[in-house]
Amino acid sequence: MTEKFYPGYLSDIEGIKVGHAQNYDALTGVTVIIPDKAVKCGVDVRGSAPGTRETDLLKSENMVDEVNAVVLSGGSAFGLEASSGVMEYLREREIGLDTGFAKVPIVVSAVIFDLSVGNANIRPDFKMGYSACENVSKGTGMGSIGAGTGASVGKILGNKYAMKSGLGQASMQFGELKIAALTILNAFGDVFDSERRIQIAGCYSQEERKFLDTLKVYENLSDYDAFKGRNTTISIVATNGKLSKVQLNKVSQMAHDGYARSIEPVHTMFDGDTIFSVATGGVECDVTFVGSMAARCISRSIANAIYGSEDGGDLKSFKSLKI
Repeated sequence: MTEKFYPGYLSDIEGIKVGHAQNYDALTGVTVIIPDKAVKCGVDVRGSAPGTRETDLLKSENMVDEVNAVVLSGGSAFGLEASSGVMEYLREREIGLDTGFAKVPIVVSAVIFDLSVGNANIRPDFKMGYSACENVSKGTGMGSIGAGTGASVGKILGNKYAMKSGLGQASMQFGELKIAALTILNAFGDVFDSERRIQIAGCYSQEERKFLDTLKVYENLSDYDAFKGRNTTISIVATNGKLSKVQLNKVSQMAHDGYARSIEPVHTMFDGDTIFSVATGGVECDVTFVGSMAARCISRSIANAIYGSEDGGDLKSFKSLKI
């Protein structure tokens, strides 16, 4: 099915590197994005069940406007511990905000809930976060890798009808301007390839070999606690454009349109959907254009997360179901 992939990787943006660490027995992992030097960063949190670290720093009215790393992790709130390993890796290399007493690495993070797949007692921790930093490279992997190792989608009827998901990436170029996205797709809802206008994942009946429309199933539900807080899609957009933190907050906001085009429903009470945006600077650009194309990159990375996923736990993937 490789012919279905959209092109590109986050590391197509010069100065951006990606590292992964994962436990394939427990089906969980960490993805870390480390720039060659501190970069401007913004964020937009739309889901109502987020698990995040240091996102308040990125509010437009607050002082810090650059970060040294972005961490995307499995493990639900437990997975936030992986950021401490990233902090230590950067501290050892004297990377961080110079306070006059110590250099404090600025590390922002978001997590997904993957405890329902694999072993819930093993979560990303300090050691796994550090290991992801040691593995930093051009980061061309997709599918069941890093924070996408335990990702799944279409969970309204539980794991019996859910599908395996993973990590997806995509990039686009317009003259000298480059825009890229990396997504950990762990949505409550159904997933669509928005450009090809087809459903590619979601709540799926293997017996009937067909998708079950999540919103139609929702009409007849009475027990909403069965899937409360067990989801979340998280992403990072990167560009070589010259943008401020305030502008990158707007890019993150606009990039959520990619979620809306590709996931239904999205931004629910059961998801913690979060998008970071970083800019390495150097290329003059228009924030509205970058935000618009970021949304398209996000949609492509969502599709690639499904096309690249492998079976995991009791969950079947796009590839094995031959959708």
